Amino acid sequence: MIAFVRGEVAALAPTTAVVEVGGVGMALQCTPDTLSRLRVGQRAELATSLVVREDSLTLYGFADEDERQVFELLQTASGVGPRLAQAMLAVHRPDALRRAVATGDERALTAVPGIGKKGAQKLLLELKDRLGAPLGPVGAAPVASAEPAWRDQLHAALIGLGYATREADDAVAAVTPQAEAAGDRPAVGALLKAALQTLNRTR
Repeated sequence: MIAFVRGEVAALAPTTAVVEVGGVGMALQCTPDTLSRLRVGQRAELATSLVVREDSLTLYGFADEDERQVFELLQTASGVGPRLAQAMLAVHRPDALRRAVATGDERALTAVPGIGKKGAQKLLLELKDRLGAPLGPVGAAPVASAEPAWRDQLHAALIGLGYATREADDAVAAVTPQAEAAGDRPAVGALLKAALQTLNRTR
């Protein structure tokens, strides 16, 4: 098993980071939040999880060990594969997922693309004793900020992909109606794809 990779970030894409390790470029599937912390040309260390299929080997990268562990624990629930587990982590940080499960928050899980009400109920049941207790107080809600969290994540991801600050600002503004229509927890991955489409149209 590959537990982590450490090296210079060679390239960034909307869902992937390439890290050079010993002269080899390792492609890692990452959430927008993880990608937003990386910069091309800078060194990085990512916890990893290797998913082996008959026709593919896919390496998933994570900002820290906690995120990797939650990714793997999520897949112990029936019907949850690596793509859905990553989608859950793209919408919620690990402790937010633990809090959602601990409090039976269906709404938090249905904010993830691909999870409906029945699926959320089933996941809450199956994950109840698997994810562990949240690190913060169970009843605590995330502290509200002046700007929604998705704005910072999306802006940082665009900067990490090499766009200028002004371009990132314009792209964030362009997808704001889509984000607001999605409710309190818009999927940052979907917003990043939409933002990149607007940038491609303006070039």
